[in-house]
Amino acid sequence: MTSHEGARQQVPPLARIRVLDLTRVRAGPTAVKQLSDWGADAIAVEAPAAIDDAEPIGGPREAPDFQNLHRNKRSITLNLKSPAGREVFYRLVKTADVVVENYRPSVKHRLAIDYDTLRKINPRIVYASISGFGQDGPYVDRPGVDQVAQGLGGIMSITGEPGRGPMRVGVPMADLCAGLFGAMSILVALVARGESGEGRWVQTSLLQAQIAMLDLRAVHWLNSGELARQAGNNHPTSIPTGVYEASDGPINIGGSGGAMFARFSRAIGMPELGERPEFSSEALRYRNRDELNAIIGGEIARRTRAEWTELLNAAGVPAGPIHTVEEVFVDPQVRHLDLHGSVPRPDGSAVHLLKPGFQMTGWTDVLRSAAPARGEHTDLVLTELGYTSAEIAKFRSEGVL
Repeated sequence: MTSHEGARQQVPPLARIRVLDLTRVRAGPTAVKQLSDWGADAIAVEAPAAIDDAEPIGGPREAPDFQNLHRNKRSITLNLKSPAGREVFYRLVKTADVVVENYRPSVKHRLAIDYDTLRKINPRIVYASISGFGQDGPYVDRPGVDQVAQGLGGIMSITGEPGRGPMRVGVPMADLCAGLFGAMSILVALVARGESGEGRWVQTSLLQAQIAMLDLRAVHWLNSGELARQAGNNHPTSIPTGVYEASDGPINIGGSGGAMFARFSRAIGMPELGERPEFSSEALRYRNRDELNAIIGGEIARRTRAEWTELLNAAGVPAGPIHTVEEVFVDPQVRHLDLHGSVPRPDGSAVHLLKPGFQMTGWTDVLRSAAPARGEHTDLVLTELGYTSAEIAKFRSEGVL
């Protein structure tokens, strides 16, 4: 790193952005995490324990999941159901750039913290809403959870083995993608604000995000009526691209296409495969995929994953072992990319967290603090807003905090 880059690293990219985080569960916190990692002053506005002592999604606050979702934030408690609590929140909104919420759409209006209300207080506010199914429409009042969105959004119908029924993706894909789309929309709105001086209301939902991730499967159906089916680990159109069992475990191999198939066949010691009439074109290989896969599988079983990975990649054929999560984090490329780190908890123990899925020059300090205790920064933030210690004590005695 050059000295110039080292100097620039002292100022986080989003250091001037203040985010008020009204989110719970996973999609909303995922969105805020993208901003807080890059230096935004993210303030989680939480209900006082006296009116909401439910255990958060992700387990106890000290659990790794909660810590990963809520790192790099400050936390205040505020009773938004009370007029005094809302007035404190409104004062906070005057200082903020972004508000992120994932209430059911009607709740924000009932609490008088909706976009139309807040933009009168701060016309520059970017207000982000993340919901289950959208801000209006026939499903507007339904509770939204990841697996329901995966089902409604079509991904479960094309995931899994043929004939085995629908299968959910192994991570909360709708939640995570909605969070990423939410963060992206916030950043776009902040750029637009730089031109117009005005904030925006940006909206996404678990259902919208999930359908967007259908991508090629959706546009194929929209344009030709081609309905995607479950294909298991086989590529739906390209053969041989899929999972094969090496002598010590499964491996992914992508050997489809004319020139690629020829290189693949030579690499596994079977150059004659492409000369056989039933395998002489992509269409014929697809039609006779079971026979071709059986032949290839018999050869792949003769060597280890490491041997095939080295041999095939050297031949220009994509291949790699299928890792368990444990194996992921000892992979040399993963270790080189430095994708996780740790931060200290208040008790001195360390919690290991994932870094963002991208990096940039000039700022590497993305993991700075563990998730805060509920209300840990209430007095500090209210003092920054100009409240006196006597006023803060009065708020606490009245249940506002």
